Amino acid sequence: MSFNENSRVKIPTILHLMRLGFEYLSLKGQTWDETTNIFNDIFNKSIKRLNPEFTDGDVKRLYDEVSLSLENEDLGKAFYEKLVAISGTRIIDFENFDNNTFNVVTELTYKKDDDEFRPDIILLINGMPLAFIEVKKPNNQDGILAEHKRIQTRFENKKFRKFVNLTQLMVFSNNMEYDNNSPLPIEGAFYATASYQKPGFNYFREEEKFDLATILSDVPDDIETAILKDTNLVGIKHSAEFITNKNTDSPTNRICTSLFQRDRLSFILQYGLAYVKEKTGLQKHIMRYPQMFATKAIEKKLEAGIKKGIIWHTQGSGKTALAYYSVKYLTDYFQSKGVVPQFYFIVDRIDLLIQAGREFKSRGLVVHNINSREEFSRDIKSTSVIHNNSGKAEITVVNIQKFEDDADVIKNNDYNLNIQRVYFLDEVHRSYNPKGSFLANLHESDVNAIKIRYS
Repeated sequence: MSFNENSRVKIPTILHLMRLGFEYLSLKGQTWDETTNIFNDIFNKSIKRLNPEFTDGDVKRLYDEVSLSLENEDLGKAFYEKLVAISGTRIIDFENFDNNTFNVVTELTYKKDDDEFRPDIILLINGMPLAFIEVKKPNNQDGILAEHKRIQTRFENKKFRKFVNLTQLMVFSNNMEYDNNSPLPIEGAFYATASYQKPGFNYFREEEKFDLATILSDVPDDIETAILKDTNLVGIKHSAEFITNKNTDSPTNRICTSLFQRDRLSFILQYGLAYVKEKTGLQKHIMRYPQMFATKAIEKKLEAGIKKGIIWHTQGSGKTALAYYSVKYLTDYFQSKGVVPQFYFIVDRIDLLIQAGREFKSRGLVVHNINSREEFSRDIKSTSVIHNNSGKAEITVVNIQKFEDDADVIKNNDYNLNIQRVYFLDEVHRSYNPKGSFLANLHESDVNAIKIRYS
């Protein structure tokens, strides 16, 4: 009996995704729009369920808008903004994520003219192919590196623009543990988001303990047999190797549990992606796993009533990126409680103010700079939270270099119960004098403020 990546990794992964709540969809007898690979029947039914007032004509117009947005040379930014919109027309229900339709298919051809490729596993949400997984058999020399090069070649091909713009999340795995001694991603399970160049492969190391008995459901034996028949692999059903490869603790299945269980997938789609204007053009970033767990840790502490803490960083680990993701997530977190958050990023040098402001602006935040005690005092006492007319998320970058030793305490006596100030303090171990007045000023400016220190 011949075993390859299909029997060793692909089918066990499909079965695991089914245990995570994805329904297997055979391509036999199915129809889809080959220009987008969106399954129209599933899309139409899902959109009507999410938007009960929609007529058939409304659904058709929405689909045409989605398809047109995918033609943009914007890495799918216009499409993504439609995807995560929580007001107006809903393409995905994020308030009740289980209300969406989840399918998994295999070997769906992505084709334009004479060019094509076929990912091993494709995940559909409401009929839209938003994620795919490429698998290689273990001990395949240079398998992951070769796949990295292939995906770069495909994504550089402008014929595949619509498919790239649709794709939010990708996994590449040879079902082996990470080789921590290698500077290159040659073994393991990696995740990435779309790019017009070479996608960045990210490690994922899970930090939470899951109750798999709660997260995973069973796949009935007759359903498993039907999938094996559909993929012409029924002969492997009772083999010891196939049974072993269905282990929930395999590297591929572990990363699928981490990324594709409902809560995580909803979190990543809403809060884990960022469009960044760089010198080389628009790039799309995905949260690194430490940033994800830091953001979730902040939420847990807030739920426990804790309003200050330290996040430890290494050099170049993305403090401003984490602050951006935190702003994105905490804005919805507080608004769900009827509270409007106001965010501050506090530095101690003018060059850091410039750098941080540039990083936040490149991610789409509206940035305000404060360079003096007087400006800070006015801002703290202001009853206005949003200072721009577009309603975009904001952050105020404060340089305390010139007023950290000012003895006059800034007090806000007109505290607004509907405003929650959040202070991100950059590099707090470096130069904030514990005997100086700035930290006292910061505390007195709003005794109810949340203080998150980066160190």
